[in-house]
Amino acid sequence: MKVNKSVFIALLAIHSLSVVCAARNPDFFYFIQQWPGSFFDTNQKHCYPTGGKPAADFVIAGLQPYYIDGSFPSNCTTNAPYNQSKIIHLISRMKKSWPSLSCPSNNGFSLWSREWKQHGACSESVLDQHSYFKSALNLKYKVNLLQKLRDAGIKPDGKLYSTDSVMEAIRAETGYYPGVKCNSDKSGKLQLHQIYICVDTSATRFIECPGLPNFGCTSNIKFAAF
Repeated sequence: MKVNKSVFIALLAIHSLSVVCAARNPDFFYFIQQWPGSFFDTNQKHCYPTGGKPAADFVIAGLQPYYIDGSFPSNCTTNAPYNQSKIIHLISRMKKSWPSLSCPSNNGFSLWSREWKQHGACSESVLDQHSYFKSALNLKYKVNLLQKLRDAGIKPDGKLYSTDSVMEAIRAETGYYPGVKCNSDKSGKLQLHQIYICVDTSATRFIECPGLPNFGCTSNIKFAAF
């Protein structure tokens, strides 16, 4: 699966503003994890889940289907609406690994329903609801982002680290460079927010990203404490 990366990034920038809805199979998935420390260290309002403060670890932010041209489907029509009973035995793992950080404080049920509607249902041809959520959980445990960053001397201590060193630490574990997304802390400093890792359409195998999205991180970024 090869594509001109500069073209892909340009297309990604365009399509990120105009989401498409289509029924065709995705070409790959972005498995996205986020650091809760940077999620809360902004001027926006956020809330802990009803179960309390999450552990100091990366949490799942999404498993999003994408096409090779940089576009992505969203809010697709499906014959399989979200059904909580299909993932009942995954709930305890999801509360830990895929918690809702939005306000008001909640148990995550509405978040998971929304994720299925916006993204999961668009990949229904390759992953049913149970497989979609279980795959995301399995990917979370397949690579321990926080430990790999710590092993490289990159710690959530509020200090600055090079974006390249973050990418290299994850590449050493998965075999491929990830995408890194930043947000701004309360003083306006850019900080590590999300990590994008590409996986195949079975959502089990890490692959080289067709193109790494540019999320505006500078060469040095903060790793917020939590």
